[in-house]
Amino acid sequence: MDWMTRVRCLVFNAALGPLDYRVPEGMDVAPGSVVVAPLGPRQIVGVVWDEGHLAADPYPENKLRKLLDVLPVPPLPAPLRRLIEWCADYYLASLSSVARMALSSSAALRGGGTLTEYRLTGAEPARMTPQRLLALDLLQGEQGTMRELAEIADVSEGVLRSMAGAGLIEPVQVDSDRPYAEPDPHFAQPDLSAEQAEAAAEMVEAVRAHRFQPFLLDGVTGSGKTETYFEAVAAALETGRQVLVLLPEIALTAAFLSRFEARFGVAPVTWHSSLKASERRRAWRQVAFGGAKVVVGARSALFLPFADLGLIVVDEAHEISFKQDDGVRYNARDVAVMRGHFESVPVVLASATPALESLQMAEAGRYRRLVLPSRFGGASLPEIEVINLTETQPERGRWLAPPLVEALQDRLAKGEQSLLFLNRRGYAPLTLCRHCGFRFKCPNCSAWLVEHRLSQRLACHHCGHEVPPPPVCPECGELDCLVACGPGVERIADEAAEILPGARVAVVTSDTLTSPAAAAEFVSKAEAGAIDVIVGTQLVTKGFHFPDLTLVGVVDADMGLDGGDLRAAERTYQQIAQVAGRAGRSAKAGLVLIQTRHPKAAVIAALASGTRDAFYAAETEARREAGAPPFGRWAAIIVSSEDEAEAREAARAIGGTRPDLADVLILGPAPAPLSLLRGRHRYRLLIAARRSSEVQKVIRAWLDPLRFPPGVRVAVDIDPYSFV
Repeated sequence: MDWMTRVRCLVFNAALGPLDYRVPEGMDVAPGSVVVAPLGPRQIVGVVWDEGHLAADPYPENKLRKLLDVLPVPPLPAPLRRLIEWCADYYLASLSSVARMALSSSAALRGGGTLTEYRLTGAEPARMTPQRLLALDLLQGEQGTMRELAEIADVSEGVLRSMAGAGLIEPVQVDSDRPYAEPDPHFAQPDLSAEQAEAAAEMVEAVRAHRFQPFLLDGVTGSGKTETYFEAVAAALETGRQVLVLLPEIALTAAFLSRFEARFGVAPVTWHSSLKASERRRAWRQVAFGGAKVVVGARSALFLPFADLGLIVVDEAHEISFKQDDGVRYNARDVAVMRGHFESVPVVLASATPALESLQMAEAGRYRRLVLPSRFGGASLPEIEVINLTETQPERGRWLAPPLVEALQDRLAKGEQSLLFLNRRGYAPLTLCRHCGFRFKCPNCSAWLVEHRLSQRLACHHCGHEVPPPPVCPECGELDCLVACGPGVERIADEAAEILPGARVAVVTSDTLTSPAAAAEFVSKAEAGAIDVIVGTQLVTKGFHFPDLTLVGVVDADMGLDGGDLRAAERTYQQIAQVAGRAGRSAKAGLVLIQTRHPKAAVIAALASGTRDAFYAAETEARREAGAPPFGRWAAIIVSSEDEAEAREAARAIGGTRPDLADVLILGPAPAPLSLLRGRHRYRLLIAARRSSEVQKVIRAWLDPLRFPPGVRVAVDIDPYSFV
């Protein structure tokens, strides 16, 4: 059948597979074209797929409905279509759900043109109201649509329209396709060490050869990994090609942007969830048409439709936040390598504490490992000491042991900065009534509510449910009886402020650094010496470089080892090693104090002695013996429903039809550790298989024949990271 007369389209309807359509005479379509098609009485967006995906016995052509329009964007390139197919197959997702991630700005599909945005005029208001005063303060330097500005200023659009009528806000016509300034690869040539130059040369050669090659850039904290892979970025720019850099947290974007601008003269294009709709539209179109030369983004940037990709970099490649835990449950680190394969470009995985899976790939020769063993500019690695909390206890009611308190006081006296690390947001993880023992629990999840004193809320960190702390106990009615149990970062910050009178203490978590702008403000304050003590969660373990930070205190090194997670020891090692790497990054020597009740645990011993390779070797051997990843294959099946009995019965139905295979072990079903999440009851099954087994094929054959009530959801997680 002639390709130009009929096509198969992916349509973005979860209940439907690909559909065939007729191409009207004169309409120019190609594989990857984004089209508008009829579906019942509606018009929907779809993507024309390849000829090989037509049915063997197609529906009669004269009965097919016609495509309505081809949207004015380039077709999704063939390498991206192959990546979408691979992801759908590997992660057991529908083609349309993966393809939807590539069309992540619906506004961008409708073409260019102009749009109206608004900004402050600078005029003084004749009549000042509290809301106008707030808006004038929060909108300084901002420009956007009325809706976007209303969200920024936390006022209604009506307030802003009245301000426009009073001449305080003016409209601005903006070209939605205006080009970005291009980075200059020769703007500021760095002075690399011999080790950096040698590693950079290998990456540059692969970029120029347009060759797929995964690199594991394994360098100690402060070794200059960013400056090293910037040389590969420069090589891609010299050949006129595009670059994608993935970061695990948008809070890291601000520090990265300033380093990038210092090297290349202009900021890169950013892509993350905090972008305004107009910025998203512009970025997506410029990526598709080749105008965005370097994109720095969160994991979703991996599916942008690059016109001419030349290099992919995954910074802090070990980070768990590269794994998506809902929708299409993909790991951006692994998908980045596959995109490099389909695009025939090098992929750089940069980390001071690589994932064990990545080290194993390097050991097997599939990744090229480039090592930067020493800190740049002669800076030395920090000294690490362990504080045994069973012998040296904090004062009653406190959480910081005397040696850490003395070190904090010493650094404050010297005018140096300190960092206290505890990977627990809020003030306290549990709040109870001292009179009757009532514990505050989330109504939607099987989790305790966490007290947040900064926002004066009890919050669930799983579903976002929040309530103000009540004046009386809901159970017994006693007044002023609530007790905070255990420490969170806010409680540690209070303690630091008590023992260091006059110290300027900053709490750094995802609750306080809610946007790249907030992160940039924190970085500028820290670099200017306006902060004495930083108290933070895992957000502060990566990417930040503060020359005057000489002390790191790990408040509870054992916390991450609880829960029986496969990667608990590895994750704990990575987090503490990364946070330790914030100390002594310039001429001043650094000290790291680790508080623990288990000083002989393999993780703590490895950190104290600096024997990373010995820790990884022991961890590798333990995984090999257990047949766990990367030596075996794991997958999870998560069954959920708002009705507990319905979820239990569906899980039993799945468990009762399990396949009996020699190389596949299936455990469960059992209630999930977090058995109630966002109002849904949850059961889990775990599949552990030999590396050689075809896990996806086994799960497809097992689950495809089963049918469940409409309220039941069955999700499959290939290579799971979360076990809750």
